[in-house]
Amino acid sequence: MENPSASSNFIKNIVMEDLKSGKVDYILTRFPPEPNGYLHIGHAKSICLNFELADEFNGKTNLRFDDTNPVKEDTEYVEAIKEDVAWLGFEWDGLFFASNYFEEMYNRAVLLIKKGLAFVDDQSADEIRNTRGTLTQPGQNSPHRDRTVEENLDLFERMRKGEFKDGEKVLRAKIDMSSPNINLRDPVIYRIAHVTHHNTGDKWCIYPMYAFAHPLEDAIEGVTHSICTLEFEDQRPFYDWVVSECEMEHQPKQYEFARLNITNTVMSKRFLKQLVDENIVDGWDDPRMPTISGLRRKGYTPESIRNFVRETGVAKSYSVADERMLEYFIREDLKLKAPRTMAVLRPLKVVITNYPEDQVEMLDAEINPENPDMGVRQIPFSREIYIEQDDFMENPPNKYFRLFPGNEVRLKNAYFIKCNDFIKDAEGNVVEIHCTYDPETKSGSGFTGRKVKGTIHWVDAKHALPAEFHLFEPLILDEEKGDSDNFMEHINPNSLEIVHGFVEPNMKEAQPQDKFQLFRHGYFNIDPKLTKGDKLVYNRIVSLKSSFEL
Repeated sequence: MENPSASSNFIKNIVMEDLKSGKVDYILTRFPPEPNGYLHIGHAKSICLNFELADEFNGKTNLRFDDTNPVKEDTEYVEAIKEDVAWLGFEWDGLFFASNYFEEMYNRAVLLIKKGLAFVDDQSADEIRNTRGTLTQPGQNSPHRDRTVEENLDLFERMRKGEFKDGEKVLRAKIDMSSPNINLRDPVIYRIAHVTHHNTGDKWCIYPMYAFAHPLEDAIEGVTHSICTLEFEDQRPFYDWVVSECEMEHQPKQYEFARLNITNTVMSKRFLKQLVDENIVDGWDDPRMPTISGLRRKGYTPESIRNFVRETGVAKSYSVADERMLEYFIREDLKLKAPRTMAVLRPLKVVITNYPEDQVEMLDAEINPENPDMGVRQIPFSREIYIEQDDFMENPPNKYFRLFPGNEVRLKNAYFIKCNDFIKDAEGNVVEIHCTYDPETKSGSGFTGRKVKGTIHWVDAKHALPAEFHLFEPLILDEEKGDSDNFMEHINPNSLEIVHGFVEPNMKEAQPQDKFQLFRHGYFNIDPKLTKGDKLVYNRIVSLKSSFEL
């Protein structure tokens, strides 16, 4: 894997200063996803930041699953996350689960009760929420806040034994109901959930809340720099309170950076799950999704994603990256790697009437003009070929240089052909064109007798392979409505178009996830999910050109 950019950022500066001052003598970061969905490209930014920061300073990075909510978690998500992190090019030093620490978390909660800093509350979730207060008004103490230590210990133990129903009781930290930071107003730290856990089975029926468990996990593992996104900034005082009052030997510090936002897509895991559940998309790995698995299936490379998230930088301020910036990096990555080939997505038959009926000619074509070392391929040419429907017009406008009656064009890597006639069906659609070719104009022959202004691509009708092409547009029509509560109102009904055409016969050996530049159409990836047997399905990764520049 290539070295990350040497550019600095405020978190890197903190790490450098901590090492220089002796505040820490090693670096241990972690990537701690909740296994309640698939990772998206915003997570890729956090992955790159944590792993590359540790790598740069000879430290280590753990992959840890914050699996404290069995209601929403599943081993499917665990395995998908592991696959995504590895695919991006990173190796974790330790693989951990929050659930492995449940016993210690329970004991730390007992410690808080003994210190008079936690109590069992009988109020419902609605009652707790209604008495929490507002940004301008303090909250109200629970009527159960002053239970004795002995009573709280007994109730908490009985909660663990399963004597109470879901929601019947919770354990709350006892901090300050008048704190200006709402997160310190006696937050719930344990709730009852009689649900089978993917890792611990039915051993537990009480589970720690994320905000309580997360700092304990960091402290147990010895994390030096707990890096998270800005929405957790207000949680930092509680993070520090937990680490301190639970008397953890190691006391990590939390640092926040602005999350990655991208135009014309959804970046909320909750909204992504809604798209999947309501069948708006074809699963978490739908190529229209900003999930890492969706981008992988669409044809993005790990290098392009890593380069993109590095370019977005690490800062405190909110910003939105243009999706065209992501597209720029995949073009840059593929332009020297991807073989060129020709494909016709909306076929129109051309009969070259003066070409011998039984003759098949093999023509040379560069595999990648920008990378001559990739060599030359051979493509068949015969009397009947397919061209794109929009490469012919019966009555063309001015400056239309492709095929029309009486006009001559060059076939890419082949000959000049001239349109002499065409055939229409009963509905008036052009279904076949009759042309003649000039054998003196063979590509590469050095012919200079005359010039034509148009060059069009084609495939040989006798040898071409049928293929299905999936063409994508942005999932969200409005640039900045992807993470709004009414995002469903902005779904693009035309985000996927499926067309059927043909590809060169050399595609017969192509494998799922192979990437190609299809002449004039863009970069395409062979879909790993839908390509089966003789069925070839291509996903367009990106078009060839964009107005975006770095």
